[in-house]
Amino acid sequence: MNNRYIFSSESVGEGHPDKVADTISDAVLDACLAQDRFSRVACETYVKSNVAIVGGEITTKAKLDFVAIARKAIREIGYVNDDDVFHADKVFVNVIVTQQSPDIAQGVDAKKAKGKKTAKQGAGDQGLMFGYACNETRELMPAPIMFAHRLGRELTRIRKAGGAPWLRPDAKSQVSVVYENDLPVAISNVVISTQHSAEVEHREIEKFCIEKVIKKVLPAKLLNSKTEFLINPTGRFVVGGPQGDTGLTGRKIIVDTYGGMGRHGGGAFSGKDPTKVDRSAAYMARWVAKNIVAAGLATRCELQFAYAIGHPNPVSVHVETFGTNRVSNDRIVRAVNRVFSFQPSDIIDQLNLRRPIYGKTTNYGHFGKADKDLTWEATDKVAALKRALK
Repeated sequence: MNNRYIFSSESVGEGHPDKVADTISDAVLDACLAQDRFSRVACETYVKSNVAIVGGEITTKAKLDFVAIARKAIREIGYVNDDDVFHADKVFVNVIVTQQSPDIAQGVDAKKAKGKKTAKQGAGDQGLMFGYACNETRELMPAPIMFAHRLGRELTRIRKAGGAPWLRPDAKSQVSVVYENDLPVAISNVVISTQHSAEVEHREIEKFCIEKVIKKVLPAKLLNSKTEFLINPTGRFVVGGPQGDTGLTGRKIIVDTYGGMGRHGGGAFSGKDPTKVDRSAAYMARWVAKNIVAAGLATRCELQFAYAIGHPNPVSVHVETFGTNRVSNDRIVRAVNRVFSFQPSDIIDQLNLRRPIYGKTTNYGHFGKADKDLTWEATDKVAALKRALK
């Protein structure tokens, strides 16, 4: 039976209000880790009109200028045009930051505490985290989300290089991929909405996005005469960014992960130091899933971990291969547990997470990037997994 369906995923540009908030939060995190690698950071940002509010719980030895950090992040995104209400040099930055709760801290600290059942470092919260990998793309990521990210990256590259002076920072993309028997065979629809200056005509934007962006970065073999291009479908997108919409840290969790193809536990990443398993365990799960697929043990793989606050070991580890496994799931789980350790302190050590690397993750997905600093993308455990199966 021919199993045919369409799956869609979206991405957003650096100037999308939620990504502005994520960028500021991760910039604060990196600034903390650059001075104090043991910083505890949970930074949340809100942006609207000409206001940015930076809040959260931060315990660190680092000396920070939150206002300067926020302005620098906004400037690098590109909110520097005279017609921007939200402008790097004019935005009002409000800071509302306290230290981490001592009740949470004693659960995370690797030492004994009254009522705590272990002296080991525990998880910073309860929760469940997922990781996913598949062989649809060279990055071992689902095709729809990777295609959507490619569009956003190219728009940003052209804008920052000055290739289209009318482009503005806010943008979204979406790609619908046709699958037959779980293999991508065509692209049925591409959506790009990009903010622009007032004087440019819609037909120029449409031609530019199709010819200079879509046809440049998407696989030609998947585009055909039936592919529909929807460019700025409202007809106008001048008012954008935090002027047009509110931005909050952690509100683009599906964009950040697998575009909906893999499940999500609900926890956001940006602004959180690696003692927060919402972030570190999700990175760990991606690392394990990617190595399973790279080892040829399955063509699709999803991992789930679950943790209890203050407890060092996951309460569950689950592997799902969707019937694509070459060996039994039980054998894969046993091999995984032999090769990897899922205690929060071990995750941090295995992936070397106490570094100011998180600004590299903020935009266009936390997964699927070829960057040696993003250690969870390495396929360095393939041989160890194969040995563990013997």
